[in-house]
Amino acid sequence: MIGKLNHVGVATPSIEASVKMYREMLGATDFSERFSMPEQGVWVCFVNLPNSQIELIEPYGDASPITAFLEKNPKGGQHHVCFEVPDILAARDDMRAKGATVLGTGEPRIGAHGVPVIFVHPKDMGGVLVELMQTPEGAH
Repeated sequence: MIGKLNHVGVATPSIEASVKMYREMLGATDFSERFSMPEQGVWVCFVNLPNSQIELIEPYGDASPITAFLEKNPKGGQHHVCFEVPDILAARDDMRAKGATVLGTGEPRIGAHGVPVIFVHPKDMGGVLVELMQTPEGAH
């Protein structure tokens, strides 16, 4: 079921500061434009790497789901890992059949790559919040 690692989500209080850090400290040169996802309560910017991406996520408003994460981790940090799956509904059903908790209603929603995603609760995934996303057509 599991496909390639698509991205690692990193929560940050400031995408601008994080971009500067990835550029100056690690030499990253390829960044997407910052864009809003109000329905998910985040601003997003991708750091494009040769084999994957880093998804920088910053709160979009006070009701952002990452606000509590940043209260516990004021400088930010790893928030989730995202793996591609060929069929998001089959992956969701498989996770549930194995006893995992799919967050929210369990219905996939459209993620930052424009494809359906679900999140699996960290308690069922070794303490890691896991995002599963339908494999996008073409390159990310």
